[in-house]
Amino acid sequence: MEVNPNQLTNYASLLWNAVLDYSPKIISAFVILIVGIYAIRLITRLIKKIMVKRNLDPTLTKFLADILIWALRILLFIAFISKLGVETSSFVAILGAMGLAVGLSLQGSLSNFAGGMLIILFKPFKVGDTIEAQGQIATVLEIQIFVTKLVTANNQTIFIPNGILSNGTIINYSTQGQRRADLTIAISYETDIKKAKEIIAEVMRSNPKVLSNPAPEVTVKNLTDNAIQLAVRPWAKNEDFGAVFSETLENCKLAFDAAGITIQPYVRESSIQN
Repeated sequence: MEVNPNQLTNYASLLWNAVLDYSPKIISAFVILIVGIYAIRLITRLIKKIMVKRNLDPTLTKFLADILIWALRILLFIAFISKLGVETSSFVAILGAMGLAVGLSLQGSLSNFAGGMLIILFKPFKVGDTIEAQGQIATVLEIQIFVTKLVTANNQTIFIPNGILSNGTIINYSTQGQRRADLTIAISYETDIKKAKEIIAEVMRSNPKVLSNPAPEVTVKNLTDNAIQLAVRPWAKNEDFGAVFSETLENCKLAFDAAGITIQPYVRESSIQN
């Protein structure tokens, strides 16, 4: 098969002319893309600074910034392909069809997005709060569009989808600013109840981390087959709760030892049928 040099020259000429005709669109499209990326960064930084100056909730600030970034990215992408010569009307129709298909396949993600919006609107918790949800007790680090990021006391990071988080039970330990520790100490029936209660009350009074208002309580909780159970309820600020919990138990044990009172060991009661 013979190749006609004139045909090759014509094809090369046509290709070169097409490149020359289309190159301005390509160059301008990529200029728009690069400038747009930097503009999005500047706009989001500026919006964040404005929201911080207006003392908006950090949770709301982060959430709105994430939505703004994605909205600007979508607009930039449409402008980019429009500059390349792609018909935006047909593209939007295709994008809508794709969005419907993706939406049906990602119903869980849409549920998580809606859950994130509910969390932002109704504010059952905010960044920095200690909460209990989905069997986890942890501190809120970040509320993202689809998930909430938590960190536990032993520094484990947990991601909980916003959908199940917003529809489940949430216990917020930080809202009131103070918490009550519910402790149980068991003593034998031979022990003087009043003396034991006075010792425990003195232990809580002598701890500066235990709040005087609300006042700590010591009451008889239960009378079991082998022990008298005392309910010990000291109040503490959120940041002192862990220390008050452990110090109360330790100091009660030391005070009981000094007074010659023995803490009754816990015995699990069960019935066995023959």
